[in-house]
Amino acid sequence: MPTIANIQLNSQDNIDNNLAIIKKAVQTAATQGADLVVLPENACLMGYQRPLAQRFDEICAWYGELASTHNVHIIIGTLPCPTRLDGSVIADGRFCQSSLLFDNTGQKIACYDKIHLFRANVADGVGSYDEGRTFEAGSVPVVATCVLDGVAVNIGLAVCFDVRFPLLFQKLREMGADMISVPSAFTYTTGQAHWQSLLTARSLDSQCMIIGSAQGGTHQFSHKGKVYTRQTWGHGMIINADGQILANTKQTDCGELAVIYADFNKETQDKIRQNMPIFKCRAGF
Repeated sequence: MPTIANIQLNSQDNIDNNLAIIKKAVQTAATQGADLVVLPENACLMGYQRPLAQRFDEICAWYGELASTHNVHIIIGTLPCPTRLDGSVIADGRFCQSSLLFDNTGQKIACYDKIHLFRANVADGVGSYDEGRTFEAGSVPVVATCVLDGVAVNIGLAVCFDVRFPLLFQKLREMGADMISVPSAFTYTTGQAHWQSLLTARSLDSQCMIIGSAQGGTHQFSHKGKVYTRQTWGHGMIINADGQILANTKQTDCGELAVIYADFNKETQDKIRQNMPIFKCRAGF
C-alpha cells in the first residue's frame, strides 16, 4: 500500500538554505517508507521569484537527483518557469507557476502550470495580492500515472488558489485522478477561515485523496531594499475521498519542519465511489 508524505516548510528568501531543509525532509520521509513526497508551494523560495527562475534547470536537475537517490516520487511544490509547456518564452518577463512531478528514477514525468492565480485583498500585513504581476496563468489540467509500491496511481496536479474552483478537481477526477496534490502557501487569514473546509470539499466532490501541503509560519524577504513579512497558515493535511482527515501537521506559526504520513488504499477509495456514484448522478448543466 503506497505511503504518502506531506511536508510542511517555513521557506525563507535564501534558496540554498531552503534546499538544504528540503533535502533533509525528503531523506526523513524516505527513511519512513514514503513512496510519494509532496512539498508546498514556493518550497525553494518565498518572495521575489526571478533569482529562482534563473536557476530553473539547475534546480530541476537537483530534484531529479534527490528523487533517484532516495527512490521516491516527488511533487516539488512549485518552481517559477520562464517557458510555457510548449517551450515558448513568456515575453513580458513573467513566469509560469509550475508544479513538477519527478518519479523515483529522477525523471520529470509531469508539469502543471497553475491555472487560477491568486488575486485578493486580505486583512493582513501584505494586504493586496496579485500573482498575475509575476505569473502567467496556465490552461491545461494534468494527471500523471505513477507506480507507487506496485500500485498504479493517477495523480492530478493543482496549486493553492486552484482549491477554490471545484470544476478543476472534478475535471481531474474525470481524467482518472485517484489523488490530487495541492501544494500551497495560504495566507494565515484566509487559511484560518477556509483551508480545511476547501480541502475537505474538494475531496468530497472529486472523491479523490487530497494532499494539501503547506507553508506555515512567518516569512521575511527583501526586494529593492525593502523588507517584507508574510504569515502562512500551515496545517498541512491529507484527506481521503470520504472527507476524513488522515493526517494534519497542526502547526501554524512555529516555523518548524513537519512531515506527516498516510497510506493510500485504492480498494477503499473504489468502494467509496461505488457506494455513492456521484459522477453518474450529475445533471447535465
